[in-house]
Amino acid sequence: MRRGLVHVLAWLLATGAAVTLSWWGVHTVMAGTAYDPPRALPVTAAGATAQGSKPLPSPTTPHPSPSRRPSSTPTAPAATPTRSPSPPPTPASSPSASASGQVKSYDTAGGRAVFDLGTADATLVSATPGTGWSMQVWKTETWIRVEFTRGTDRVSVFCTWHDGPPHVEIGNY
Repeated sequence: MRRGLVHVLAWLLATGAAVTLSWWGVHTVMAGTAYDPPRALPVTAAGATAQGSKPLPSPTTPHPSPSRRPSSTPTAPAATPTRSPSPPPTPASSPSASASGQVKSYDTAGGRAVFDLGTADATLVSATPGTGWSMQVWKTETWIRVEFTRGTDRVSVFCTWHDGPPHVEIGNY
């Protein structure tokens, strides 16, 4: 009987050590990935986001519907779409980011896109799909496209700067 208990105790200790080691290894590898909680922009006392952006709509307020369609869809073979069920934060710092940039958010029926608009370029700060919506992001050297989808509904937010300062257009499809 005593010998059986020693074997069970040894098995429990070995199993506990293996589980702990596995958890530590997975935790170390996953640290710093998209599974970390997203970082938010600072919120002022008036409820607006940093640098004069519009405040977030309340859960009882419907999202405003965009009324403009983009005149042309930019295309580039180098654009690589990325799909994310939960939006990871996109760093706002880049070598070409302008020091005089202006952070602006754009609320749509499908979600919210926040851009840092410089004088000659722009960066995506964050993109958050609304409840039930998913999103896809394309980036090139001269434009960024954020597309929110739910079933057959699509809302795109285009930020282009290939022929001048950054310009944002919102379109429903």
